[in-house]
Amino acid sequence: MEPYVKHYRILASDVDMHWRLRLSRLFTFLQEAAIAHTEALGMGREMTLDRGYLWVVTIQQAKITRLPSYDEDVVLESLPGKMMHTFFPRHTRLLDADGSELVNASALWMLMDEKTRSMVFPEQAGVYIGDGQASWAFWPKSPRLPKGEPNASFTVPYSYVDLNGHMNNTRYFDLAEDFMPQELRDAAVREIGTEYTGEAKLGEDMNLTLWREENQFRVSGSTDKKLFRISFVYDL
Repeated sequence: MEPYVKHYRILASDVDMHWRLRLSRLFTFLQEAAIAHTEALGMGREMTLDRGYLWVVTIQQAKITRLPSYDEDVVLESLPGKMMHTFFPRHTRLLDADGSELVNASALWMLMDEKTRSMVFPEQAGVYIGDGQASWAFWPKSPRLPKGEPNASFTVPYSYVDLNGHMNNTRYFDLAEDFMPQELRDAAVREIGTEYTGEAKLGEDMNLTLWREENQFRVSGSTDKKLFRISFVYDL
C-alpha cells in the first residue's frame, strides 16, 4: 500500500510565539491525514459518519526530533497499520524538505456509535482500512502518570467542540500548554503520549491534575469519570 502524502507550508496561523509548529496544529495535521487517507481508501463519510459511526482517537504517541518552523516546507506521510480487534492503527511521520524525519507518530483509532456513544466493532460496521507496512512505524503506548489530587479546573468552551459533539482531541494540547510552566513552553518537546478514555462535552467542568517533574509535564482530566491524560518530555 502506498502512503498518503501531503505537502504543507507552515503558516503564521500554525505556529506559536517561538515560530514553531503549535502542538495542536501538529496533531490536526495527523488527524486530517488519517481522515483523508481513509476516504481515499473507500471508507469515507458514507461508510461511517452518514451511518452514525464516528471516528475517535484513543491513544496517541509522538516522537519529535524537531518541530518545523514558520514558512518551512514539510511533507507528511501516513499509513494504516494492521487492525487489532477494535483498533485501527495509524502511523504518520513529518519530514523536512531534505527528507529528514521531524516527527514520528502513531495513533489508535476506533469507531463509536453516535447515539449510544459505545464502541462499534469493525465487522459490524463493514469498515476495513487495510494494512500498510512501514519500517519506521511503532505501536503507541498509553502514558503512565503518578497518583495525584486535582489542582486546577477547566470548562469546555464552544470553540473546542467538534462535529462529534465533544472536545476535539487536538485541543487538549492547547489546554495542557496553557497550564504548563513557561520554561517548558520555551523548551523543545521530544515526546508526547496521550490517552482519551471519555468525552468532554460543551460546558462541562473538568478537574485537572498537573505534575511537573524536571523535564516532564503531565496532566489528566476527569469529571465523574476519567477523560484524558497527557505526558510531555522536554529537552532542557
